[in-house]
Amino acid sequence: MKPIWIVDDDQSIRFVLEKALLREDLPTRSFTNPREVLAALDAAADDETQGPQVLVSDIRMPGGSGLDLLDKIKAKHPGLPVIIMTAFSDLDSAVSAFQGGAFEYLPKPFDLPRAVELIRRAVDESQREEVAEERMAAAPEMLGQAPAMQDVFRAIGRLSQSNVTVLITGESGSGKELVARALHKHSPRANGPFVAINTAAIPKDLLESELFGHERGAFTGAQTMRRGRFEQAEGGTLFLDEIGDMPFDLQTRLLRVLSDGHFYRVGGHNSVKANVRVIAATHQDLEQRVKLGGFREDLFHRLNVIRLRLPALRERGEDVPALTRHFLQQSAKQLGVEPKRISDAALAQLATFGFPGNVRQLENICHWLTVMAPAQLIEAKDLPPEVMAIAPAAEPHAVPAPMGAEREPLAMPAATAVASPSAANVPAAAAASPAWESGLELEAQSMLAAGRTDVWDALSRRFESRLILTALASTRGRRIEAAQKLGIGRNTITRKIQELGLE
Repeated sequence: MKPIWIVDDDQSIRFVLEKALLREDLPTRSFTNPREVLAALDAAADDETQGPQVLVSDIRMPGGSGLDLLDKIKAKHPGLPVIIMTAFSDLDSAVSAFQGGAFEYLPKPFDLPRAVELIRRAVDESQREEVAEERMAAAPEMLGQAPAMQDVFRAIGRLSQSNVTVLITGESGSGKELVARALHKHSPRANGPFVAINTAAIPKDLLESELFGHERGAFTGAQTMRRGRFEQAEGGTLFLDEIGDMPFDLQTRLLRVLSDGHFYRVGGHNSVKANVRVIAATHQDLEQRVKLGGFREDLFHRLNVIRLRLPALRERGEDVPALTRHFLQQSAKQLGVEPKRISDAALAQLATFGFPGNVRQLENICHWLTVMAPAQLIEAKDLPPEVMAIAPAAEPHAVPAPMGAEREPLAMPAATAVASPSAANVPAAAAASPAWESGLELEAQSMLAAGRTDVWDALSRRFESRLILTALASTRGRRIEAAQKLGIGRNTITRKIQELGLE
């Protein structure tokens, strides 16, 4: 194990910490000022084994400030846990440093067993992050150690030299497009384009043109000839997501393309040859759709050459920790901030959650935590309301209003799963619970008792805002698809977004 670096100009502090840590079999290296530390870090730049496992630094020292040292270390070594030692008079600045990236602060005079325990915690966290980073470096496009995911990986490997049509089934948010991209990447068509289209997100009257293109003058507004997705995917792969929602008449045209490899643009008279591999995906039971007459049986058999079933996240709970760390790293990179760490207790709490929105919901939770968690180390209490809601609670608590909505907290019982991406997948017990209605009633009573006369408008706006934002989160911002899921028109959702200030 790498040593604990101790930085303090007080020889007695260094001596006490060195002896206490050596008793715990923790190696140490001591410095008297920040300049020495920075020089040692530069010297160890080519050999990571010579660097520190954890850095413990005082704030006020001759030759430099511990806070300046923290800034410089975080710029070069963002994953290194730094513990700031501080006298009472420096407590405010130490707390600021804690918020800005320090692992923890240790007030002086400190209790020695507590100091050792804190350093031990930082060591454990550092080692855990090192293992996670190694795993992430070795696991590129998809993550999964669960047996069900290993079966998917094996199937992708077997199909790597094939151009056969594949049907991917699985719940919404389980990562079907990632599987499709992996199938393309490891196929003979890898150098060709990968083109994806969600057939449920495009209005029926536009979908035919999106897929097959149109000739100039084919309909009002068709000013020029346009190539469709089949032509855009020439020599590559076309991914048809939510194929179960494709209109029945378009299913006939798709069947013809899959059968003879030719199609006509809308308004066209010359056939176009399609050199495209088709991968389709759906969250629906296509056999049942065939029985109900909503899906062509011959098209189903044409698509169902090879079927891959993608497991829901609740079926691969052992993958939650690795996925969580991966998404926290991704979120931090996108936002340009330091990646946050997550405690074992928080991971344990996440593991008990059912994830009705699957991997997409976990990704959204990690985005939320990157922005909303107050410290660099995410504790269980920092998790969002829908995760904490699985623990029964007698007292209602306030749920933060969504961005762009009114900021008044709406009191809701903790048993409510707020903003679950797919209500249809929520366990029956949770879906049947009237807890949110009780919370609404409590809020209305409170507002009425306060003498307010805008209760209807205020609560309606907040209800509609929450509903629309939840639907948009489940569709990654695709308004038409969100409107379809909510059962409202696309014009309605656009108007509501404007009225509620959700832009």
